[in-house]
Amino acid sequence: MIKRDDFVPDEDWERFRKISKNFPTPNIFVDLEKVRTSYAQLIKAFPYADVYYAVKANPGIPIIKLLDQLGSNFDIASRYELDKVLSLGISSDRISYGNTIKKAADIAYFYEKGVSLYATDSKEDLKNIAKNAPGAKIYVRVLIENSSTADWPLSRKFGCHPDMAYNLLVMAKEKGLIPYGISFHVGSQQRDIGQWNDAIAKTKYLFQSLEEEEDIKLEMINMGGGFPAHYIQPTNDLSEYASEITRYLEDDFEEIPRIILEPGRSLIGDSGILTSEIVLISRKNNTSLARWVYLDCGKFNGLIETLDESIKYPVVTDKDGGKDGEVILAGPTCDSADIMYEDSKYKLPIDLKSGDKTYWLSTGAYTSSYASVGFNGFPPIKTYYYDTKAIYDENNNLIKEI
Repeated sequence: MIKRDDFVPDEDWERFRKISKNFPTPNIFVDLEKVRTSYAQLIKAFPYADVYYAVKANPGIPIIKLLDQLGSNFDIASRYELDKVLSLGISSDRISYGNTIKKAADIAYFYEKGVSLYATDSKEDLKNIAKNAPGAKIYVRVLIENSSTADWPLSRKFGCHPDMAYNLLVMAKEKGLIPYGISFHVGSQQRDIGQWNDAIAKTKYLFQSLEEEEDIKLEMINMGGGFPAHYIQPTNDLSEYASEITRYLEDDFEEIPRIILEPGRSLIGDSGILTSEIVLISRKNNTSLARWVYLDCGKFNGLIETLDESIKYPVVTDKDGGKDGEVILAGPTCDSADIMYEDSKYKLPIDLKSGDKTYWLSTGAYTSSYASVGFNGFPPIKTYYYDTKAIYDENNNLIKEI
């Protein structure tokens, strides 16, 4: 059985329980102090890097405001995220347009707002940038293969072969853009640190060949995200990631170029706890050993990353510690795909009943931002943010002083 205190210390747990106990489920509570701690750990581990928070991980205004205060920059995926960040007084020179799939009109919109740093991985997109954001800085995302060791791979849809990346950077120069750097992403929740070594080696090849053959001197490596939150499957500590990645960089570069990190999960994941009520417990036949446990939250309302059972969240209850048995965990909707865990053999207490609560730990990232707006009529999951003084909603409105 999962031990809750391996993920959330007793003091933090009691505080969470006291703060969240009267709120209807399902809900997510995000501890802003944990976000603060995670940010401090990241910049300590990578003191030479610039942090661009991946807003898509959790776009709650309390988080954006906190990270702004801490000095973070922001990686933006859409004009809607851009508008939100700019509305908080964050300047456009602290923003990158990291989505390689974008409309020409959106490129023009970002350029009009003062954004000068753009990702790309295709000729068509690069042409659109040249036309709608003249003089912009360009970084090309290279395709990272063999990223199956990531719990949430990102290797097929994004990026291009290094040879194409070379051509795109030459093309960028020809079109009056600034060929600025290379980016890659080894996959979200990447447990194999060696994947960064392979990616950095490809980057080194591009840096060297472009300078020698095209007189293009690149200045930046965007290493994306990939650093882990704490789920069931073990990972190394962030300090070990940093030590190895720094060694890879020093081995390949006499002088490390500007490094950008785009953390999302590693900054926000551990800060959140999702609470869900048990709606129904049933068995499919009289002799079945496995119980079906249906919750008021599922794939379409916060837990989409259980797709293919990829992210394995720690799940605990108030009745842990006694006899347990195998369960299949499913959501409340009329969709047969709304099953979170069937093959992973989760075990929960035998004496669970309808109305009891389950607590999904490390759910601060990619939960509320992935939730549907009304599938089967269920409203988007409510997310609350709290610090030492108060509870806030996603728009930073005060809910309650504590």
